[in-house]
Amino acid sequence: MTGETETEEDGAGGKMPLLDHLVELRSRLLKSLIAIGIAFGVCLYYAKPIFGILVQPLVRAGQGKLIYTQLFEAFFVEIKVALFAATMIAFPVIANQLWKFVAPGLFKQEKRALLPFLIATPVLFAIGASFAYFITIPIALKFLLGYQGNVGGITQEALPSVGNYLSFTMQFIMAFGIAFLLPILLMLIERSGLVTREQLVSARRYMIVAAFAIAAVFTPPDILSQLLLAVPLVFLYEMSLFAIWFTQRRRKTGAETAPVEPLEEA
Repeated sequence: MTGETETEEDGAGGKMPLLDHLVELRSRLLKSLIAIGIAFGVCLYYAKPIFGILVQPLVRAGQGKLIYTQLFEAFFVEIKVALFAATMIAFPVIANQLWKFVAPGLFKQEKRALLPFLIATPVLFAIGASFAYFITIPIALKFLLGYQGNVGGITQEALPSVGNYLSFTMQFIMAFGIAFLLPILLMLIERSGLVTREQLVSARRYMIVAAFAIAAVFTPPDILSQLLLAVPLVFLYEMSLFAIWFTQRRRKTGAETAPVEPLEEA
């Protein structure tokens, strides 16, 4: 019997017709959207308590008032809070659906290589978001609110609006969450053969410049906020280089200690 079978076998890297791929993709997207929708409904009900958590860094910085300058601003802030929280809550479901869509077309060794990265992604994102919430945002707020006071006989007071503060907080949380995924990205492109560790080491000086450029785009214009993102990015880059070296050493050791099967006699 000749010809390729157009069915997909789990863990065998098999083929699937394009139409079946599209049907499978639609199913995975639908399940992800349902998860986001359910989480959004729950989070919308608890939008005020969730926003109350997000404003705690502002309260600890000594600011006790938020205003809204448009009648519908507070309403849309609750919608944004609910959508933001729903995306965070539904992320494990989205990642699981993505894995189920990709995994059947992978070989077993490819699955073993990718699964640790899939597991580490939400963990590193959560660490980055927590770093922003507990460390970066309070420091940035304390610095920015420090401009209040008497200036030339006039009282200068900060009156942040709910919309601006939410954008400020979400910007920090998303920027740091994504930034902390840098080790996964670098290790994946190294494993895929697109770059080598030696190339990454030689590009270190360019990465430092890129880290400050990224920080300038994704943080407020003050230098302190930019440093709070740029320095962790550089540190994460160095951690990635060490992690790549460590995994390369383990792969090399495993290859050297693997038993060699004797050749069969003809």
